[in-house]
Amino acid sequence: MIKQAYFAGGCFWCTESIFQRVDGVVNVVPGYMGGQIKNPAYREVCNGNTGHTETVKISYDQEKVSYGELLEIFFLTHDPTTVNRQGNDIGTQYRSAIFYNNLEEKMQIEECIKNLLDKGVYDRPIVTEINTECPFYEAEVEHHEYYNHHKEQPYCQFVITPKIEKLKSILNQSSIS
Repeated sequence: MIKQAYFAGGCFWCTESIFQRVDGVVNVVPGYMGGQIKNPAYREVCNGNTGHTETVKISYDQEKVSYGELLEIFFLTHDPTTVNRQGNDIGTQYRSAIFYNNLEEKMQIEECIKNLLDKGVYDRPIVTEINTECPFYEAEVEHHEYYNHHKEQPYCQFVITPKIEKLKSILNQSSIS
């Protein structure tokens, strides 16, 4: 059965490229969630006045990858302890957030955060917003598959490629396929 997950882990180019490489993920679409206006455009979101965060909509086969595994990948491939930023990407549009579909997902998110904190994975509090699902607005076509089409761009080489390498390391060290 194909299900949906919505994660905001900074720049959606990064988050999209991470989840495209996870076995069991069928599709990843960049977009915007959590704001006050309908159908926002990239330029509006980037000015920080719409309240949206860059988000990816992940379609996944729950027979191949679980929501819990996706959560683990989400938390371990970005910094969930910084408010409104990921590295040099600064602004509310880069905040860490999860938009859950039901109470079971919300409970899994809370359990995942508790486990990460109990294990001491982070030395600061996790500030990821936990929100109920709200309208998802698909990003403009030029943002789709960005890393796959622009691997030679400096941002891709210095920001996204290291995240993909970190994902490979995580996948080799865990039970995630």
